[in-house]
Amino acid sequence: MEPRAHHVIIGLFTVLAVGAALIFALWLGKSSADREWAYYQIRFDHPISGLSEGNPVLYSGVPVGEVLDLTLDPENPSHVRVLVRVDQEVPIRKDTHVGLILANITGSMSVQFRGGTRESPVLQGDRNNPPVINADPSAFSSLLTNGQALIEKTETLLTSANNLFSEKNMENISSILENTRAATDSLLAQREKLLALMEQFDAAGTRAEEAALKVSDVSDNANAILLDKVAPVLDSMDQALSSLQPTLTRLDDLTRTNAGALDAGLQGLGELTPAIRELRSALRNLNQFAHRLEANPAGTLLGGSDIKEVDQ
Repeated sequence: MEPRAHHVIIGLFTVLAVGAALIFALWLGKSSADREWAYYQIRFDHPISGLSEGNPVLYSGVPVGEVLDLTLDPENPSHVRVLVRVDQEVPIRKDTHVGLILANITGSMSVQFRGGTRESPVLQGDRNNPPVINADPSAFSSLLTNGQALIEKTETLLTSANNLFSEKNMENISSILENTRAATDSLLAQREKLLALMEQFDAAGTRAEEAALKVSDVSDNANAILLDKVAPVLDSMDQALSSLQPTLTRLDDLTRTNAGALDAGLQGLGELTPAIRELRSALRNLNQFAHRLEANPAGTLLGGSDIKEVDQ
């Protein structure tokens, strides 16, 4: 009797558990049926791999609805329209953003609403004419879409790397390394000469520095001479020119005022030119008579034939 009692208890517990599960399912279905829903149509301009009917709709991470239908946009087949229903108590506003998020590691996606300000009007989610909301770009979808291109670029990179490290290129690289090693050994062999050359460069640099210091000293001395000697002379010349300026101005005014008298004086000088020429001839003859008188006084005074008359 005892084994039968255990079987009865186990059966009774099983029946009660199944009944409780049915009651909970009915309650959950009734609760879902009693809720009021708002409907929205979301337009995606990129692939929505991983999204399917029944996937959850979230608002800032909180489940608020589910995906009802997925269709291609009749105006542009590259776009997708997703019909979702959201609890009517959740305000979906005009500036609310919507996009896709990764639901789990299997690649399943969920629709998520976020944002929205109190000042923005609430969208009325009518079942027969749901408002259309443009989805934000999805970084994950873009990554999946560009995955093929990334793989192709990676393959091209690996091919280029294989070509770079081909047998011929490796031989060339080996030759370059050998030449580099030979050049290094040659430099090491000439190390003493290189050190001597560096010392000469160092000495030349020291002499250049000393020459630069001397040039700097000469420049300082020249600057001091210019300041101490030349500058006063220039100042004196400037003062002299400043003092001459009034005199030159007065001469200019005097010349301008007496221009007529100066012209008349110059004309009179022109008329005196013949008289001056005659006077010069007379002085020359008198000079010759004086020389003869000095050389031969008696002959000059007594010998009247030697005396020449001067034309008047």
